[in-house]
Amino acid sequence: MTDQTGDFNPSTKCRVLRAKTYLMKSGAIQSPQRGWVQITSRGQALLKKHPEVVTNKVLLEFPEFAAFQKTGTTNQSNIPEVPKDSLSLLSPEEELGRLYSAFNASLTSELLIQINQISPQQFERLVVEVLVAMGYGGNVRDAGQALGRSGDNGIDGVVKQDPLGLDKVYIQAKQWTGNVGSQEVRNFSGSLTYHKTTKGVLMTTAGFSASAKDTARQIGNIILIDGDMLAQLMIEHNVGVVTRETYKIRRVDSEYFEEL
Repeated sequence: MTDQTGDFNPSTKCRVLRAKTYLMKSGAIQSPQRGWVQITSRGQALLKKHPEVVTNKVLLEFPEFAAFQKTGTTNQSNIPEVPKDSLSLLSPEEELGRLYSAFNASLTSELLIQINQISPQQFERLVVEVLVAMGYGGNVRDAGQALGRSGDNGIDGVVKQDPLGLDKVYIQAKQWTGNVGSQEVRNFSGSLTYHKTTKGVLMTTAGFSASAKDTARQIGNIILIDGDMLAQLMIEHNVGVVTRETYKIRRVDSEYFEEL
C-alpha cells in the first residue's frame, strides 16, 4: 500500500482518487473546499443500504454517475477486440500495439480522474498550457490571458495563434460531469462576437451533445474538445504526464543481408 517513505504508491493513490471521484459523481460525497470531503444524505443512505461494499454497479443506480461513466468509457472503443483463442496468432509487434492501445486508454482514464480533482482556476490554466504546448503563443505567461478574471463575458483564457500575437484564440473551459449542450455553444459564440473575434476553443472534462456538435459545425469558428480528446492531447504533448520507459522496436534489415 505504501512505499518506504510512508506515502501511498502511485497505483494506490490513483485508486483512492478514482473512488473519491466516483462517489462525488454519484452525489454520495461532496467537497465543500479543496482537501475536504463530506458525506451527503445520499451517501449516508447508500452506506446504510450497502454497509459491506459499494461497487460501480451500485453507483449506476444514480443517473449522474451513469452519465459520467458513459462519457468516461468512450476512450475504450478504439481498443481492438481480440478473442482469447486468437491471441497466440498475433505477432509480437501486433500484440505490443494492442497492449499500447489498452495502456493509453487506461492512462486517459487516470488523467480524467486527476483533471476532475483540480480547481476551476487550475483547469483554466491547464487548458492554456495544453494549447501552448501544441504551439500556440510563446509560453504560458505571455500566451495565456484573462485567466481567473471575473466579468470576462464567457471567456476563460486567450492564447496567441502565432508567436507575434497577430491573431488570438479565445478559450472557454467547462469542468462538467454531463454533456455540454447546444445552448452553451451558442453562448460561447456570443462571447466571441462580444470580443470581436472569430476563433474559439470550447473544452470540457465531459462530452458534447449531438446538438452541440451540430451547432458548432453550423457556426464554423468553434472547436470542441471533450475530456477524452483533452487527455489525448496532454499525452501527445507531454502535459501532466512523464515518460517512465522507452522501448525501441527493431526489425531485421533484409537489404543489409542482400548487400553482403
